[in-house]
Amino acid sequence: MKVSGFTFVKNAVQFDYPVVESILSILPLCDEMVVAVGKSDDDTLAVIRSIKSDKIKIIETVWDDSLREGGHVLAIETNKAFDAISPDSDWAFYVQADEVFHENDMEKIRAAMQLWQNDKSVEGLLFDHVNFYGAYDYVADSHKWIKKEIRIVRNDKNIRSWCDAMSFRKDGRKLCVKYVDATIYHYGWVKNPCVQEQKRVAFDKLWHEDEWIKRQHGLTREYDYSAIDSLTRFEGSHPKIMYERIKKADWNFNFEEKLASKASLRIRFLNWIRKRTGYNPGEFKNYRVT
Repeated sequence: MKVSGFTFVKNAVQFDYPVVESILSILPLCDEMVVAVGKSDDDTLAVIRSIKSDKIKIIETVWDDSLREGGHVLAIETNKAFDAISPDSDWAFYVQADEVFHENDMEKIRAAMQLWQNDKSVEGLLFDHVNFYGAYDYVADSHKWIKKEIRIVRNDKNIRSWCDAMSFRKDGRKLCVKYVDATIYHYGWVKNPCVQEQKRVAFDKLWHEDEWIKRQHGLTREYDYSAIDSLTRFEGSHPKIMYERIKKADWNFNFEEKLASKASLRIRFLNWIRKRTGYNPGEFKNYRVT
């Protein structure tokens, strides 16, 4: 069984992405790791080159800044990395630059790839997706946050990154996947508030025109983490590779439920059902579990 990892990144230093941790977290399961490094305003390329592994394969790309609709450029960059993996790989293991996998899940993931390696009806593997928010000890748990994502797919180039690189589809349809009891740790919403605001402005440019950006962000310098409706204390363990980064956190955030943003009555009702039953009615599922 041959496995290729792949990811894309741009301005990782400026926006404080844990991209090195992301890559290293899946590297033990990969025979190669393709990293599409977009032309950056910082030392991102040097950071990726500094990773001491002969598995790393860097391709340099240029993002199309004229694409300012639906975050589609993110899917394009994902596909560039996917298309560059070895043609003889069985599986393609995708990780975004702000996601990390736990070392405790590695053997389960390896076993799942081996189990379904020859069953071509299985087009991908699905994982739990945990969104940390504001600080490393809070998890966004509202109905609005996606709870599961596909991160391993067949090396089939009819499979394409979908929408804003949130998932994958084949010939426009949802993939048939198997669920694996392993977790994607998403740290995209855990940064110093000043850095987070800069990142949000940059990313909003992938969806909106300049006038919208000005109206939305104005002269704001710090991201307002309090604008969230529901969080849960994280009681588990982070991947070990994240420990040093977590120690260096230089901001404070404490969630006060009584001051939280008020979600709509519908969302509050759905949150109430999920927290008490584990069932998430109306959950968006961009996959078909077989």
